[in-house]
Amino acid sequence: MKNLFDYTDRYMKKATWKDMALLKICLTSMGVVIGTSVSNKSKKPVKQGAKILFAATYIPLMIKAVSVLFERESETDNN
Repeated sequence: MKNLFDYTDRYMKKATWKDMALLKICLTSMGVVIGTSVSNKSKKPVKQGAKILFAATYIPLMIKAVSVLFERESETDNN
């Protein structure tokens, strides 16, 4: 597992925003494929789980994005 995290760290150092956009598109399309293959009786719990996971990942990402935005603005103001 440690090797996997080391590989991921190395990959992220070389990745650009374009690589991350492609990764997000890839994962989104995989989610759509999985979502369309879920049986009708299982859709409600799957939707609830997806909503919880979305909130649990979106909130920290947006907190970091906003902090970077304000960090950049304060650096510009100081120069």
